[in-house]
Amino acid sequence: MEAKELMETDQYLAFKLEDEIFAFDISKVREVLEFDTVTKVPQTPEMMKGVINLRGSVVPVIDMRIKFGMGATEKTVNTVIIIIEIDLDGESTMIGALVDSVNEVMDLDTEHIEPPPNIGTQLNTEFIKGMGKQNGEFIIILDIEQIFSSAELELVQQVSEQATSEAVT
Repeated sequence: MEAKELMETDQYLAFKLEDEIFAFDISKVREVLEFDTVTKVPQTPEMMKGVINLRGSVVPVIDMRIKFGMGATEKTVNTVIIIIEIDLDGESTMIGALVDSVNEVMDLDTEHIEPPPNIGTQLNTEFIKGMGKQNGEFIIILDIEQIFSSAELELVQQVSEQATSEAVT
């Protein structure tokens, strides 16, 4: 192994959901927005808060607390939408992730990241890239590409397309 590989550091955007700290790979994060107005789209799953207009593009917003079974996000001064980019069938798609607050951009050495815990077959941990540790706290590093099922992503894309076509007409 080369010395460069041994000292490999990755950057992550850390955020909170309830009392837990999660993180996205910074290369997938496009921007962080204050939580303002979200336009609700009828007949969508509860986790889908609606859509926002991001410089002329319709971006669906997903409540990450609902996605992870933690109940709805309460709007506070710290509540933000993290705009992330995911790959959907070879096409780049933007999604807004509604979270309680953003902590920081952090550097984590790969040596401080453990593989996801093996919890058995009852729980799906495929969306966990690893478990980091910093300042005595665990950070759940999420694999953005694995958080949403293909059916959820298709629905997000349909809602986005529907909202875009309605905005045009």
